[in-house]
Amino acid sequence: MRSVPRRVLPVIVFSQFAGTSLWFAANAVMPDLQRDWGLPAEAVGTLTSAVQAGFVAGTLAFALLMLADRHPPTRVFLACCVLGAVANAAAVVLGPGQWVLLLASRFAVGFLLAGIYPVGMRIAASWYREGLGVAMGVLIGALVLGTALPHGLRALGFEGMPWQAVMLGVSALALLGGIATAALVPAGQQNPAGSALTPRALALVWTDRRVRASAFGYFGHMWELYTFYVLVPAIVAARLAVGVSAAAFWVIASGFAGCALGGLLVRRFGSARVAAVQLAASGACCLAAPLMFAAPLPVFAVWLLLWGMTVAGDSPQFSTLTARNAPAHVVGSVLTFTNCIGFAITVASIELFVRAAQAVPLPHLLPWLALGPALGLWMLRPLLRPEVSGAPA
Repeated sequence: MRSVPRRVLPVIVFSQFAGTSLWFAANAVMPDLQRDWGLPAEAVGTLTSAVQAGFVAGTLAFALLMLADRHPPTRVFLACCVLGAVANAAAVVLGPGQWVLLLASRFAVGFLLAGIYPVGMRIAASWYREGLGVAMGVLIGALVLGTALPHGLRALGFEGMPWQAVMLGVSALALLGGIATAALVPAGQQNPAGSALTPRALALVWTDRRVRASAFGYFGHMWELYTFYVLVPAIVAARLAVGVSAAAFWVIASGFAGCALGGLLVRRFGSARVAAVQLAASGACCLAAPLMFAAPLPVFAVWLLLWGMTVAGDSPQFSTLTARNAPAHVVGSVLTFTNCIGFAITVASIELFVRAAQAVPLPHLLPWLALGPALGLWMLRPLLRPEVSGAPA
């Protein structure tokens, strides 16, 4: 196998960051949309759920059609970045009263993200077969930064930037990411053609104890992750009158440090233990919410940054564990079904918590997010035994 060009990982990381910035673009401008369009407070949950549902549908469609097998993955990535940028920018030309079209555009963004996030990791996996846990940490960290970016763009504009400019800026960045991968990542070391999606692999999520452990750990993680991201601006606004976008950016972006640090630690402690520690820490942050809302501002800030680090830091290791534990001939199918179930869980969680937040104070609501980490830790126990967890990823 020939050596990996030095530019490959930085380009893929940048492109993953740029492409996934589409994910939460509408969330960052939600206050403006609510003002200009007269939307209710729970609209942020509905828009986010549309993206998540689109991602579930897109993941299944891409797997069934085997698009990344029939076409070069870098070209699939480019096409989805271009179309995703267009779907995201469509919000700029819509106006009040076109709520259904806005929902459709966000669903389309989610559908196309299925050709950005998973395909970007597939491209990376084809180059970094060794030390995948480390590479996954950096790549999913880039996704976290992309998720935070729209809040950062608003912060750079001193929160006075027109929301249309934020949406167009995110679209331009996604377009640049697609071009970078297509132009700078060689095509000579792509994965061989994968196997067709097999529904029988779905049974492994329940019947194989190792797959079940990592999959249900991931499901518990997903119950918390995206709902936390949706609620971050409201959590920050409870203590800050200004600088909400900047604070939301740093809280979400701190997940990059959690992912990267976890990737470095897996060589010594293994993916299962790293995932368990981070999942336990984020669950503890959920439970600490009633105390933290009344704590001094520096303590409140440290709590949120720690939560932002750990809520995302276990994600790369769950993906690594599931890929390692599934039988080789159905790895793709198992990962596809696991991702689809996980993101479907986020739709239910987001809708439940965003609507509940209109009636229940956040300090009393947030501890219920700990149900996910608690379930995940309980199910992950078999992989924490040395004879089952195996060598570090």
